[in-house]
Amino acid sequence: MATPKRYWLVKTEPEAYSIQDLANEPKKTTCWDGVRNYQARNFMRDDMKKGDLVLVYHSNANPPAVVGIAKVVRESYPDHTAWDPDDKHYDPKSTAENPRWFMVDLKLQKIFKHPLALPELRGQKPLAEMELLRKGSRLSVQPVRGKEFTCIEKLANG
Repeated sequence: MATPKRYWLVKTEPEAYSIQDLANEPKKTTCWDGVRNYQARNFMRDDMKKGDLVLVYHSNANPPAVVGIAKVVRESYPDHTAWDPDDKHYDPKSTAENPRWFMVDLKLQKIFKHPLALPELRGQKPLAEMELLRKGSRLSVQPVRGKEFTCIEKLANG
């Protein structure tokens, strides 16, 4: 099997949806819905491909940390939560005929035994230019360079 050419990081608040929630899903798979930032949406819609690997990051946690790896198992399709008036991600401007928001399906690959906290990541030279570590970076879906993914994987494996 060929190594995926693209790597990503997705942020989630563990109180809303944690990597443990993903582990408890049927087939350890979920749709990654609710993304409501155009740049993050464009990454998911246009660039995330089946087989790409994804770092799962718990934001708004103490401490924030990369907690595991998932894989894209279904490429982008319309985010139906935007059409549900009772859903917190509802957007009246998005319709089935003209969807504004998209999602992908992710499948859990691994939960790290020890989460990689933000301060630990900041101390790694190969991660110096990582989007996650940039001041003011708030994107919930962001690209990760191959060398950054490899560094994080090595840190996670001890």
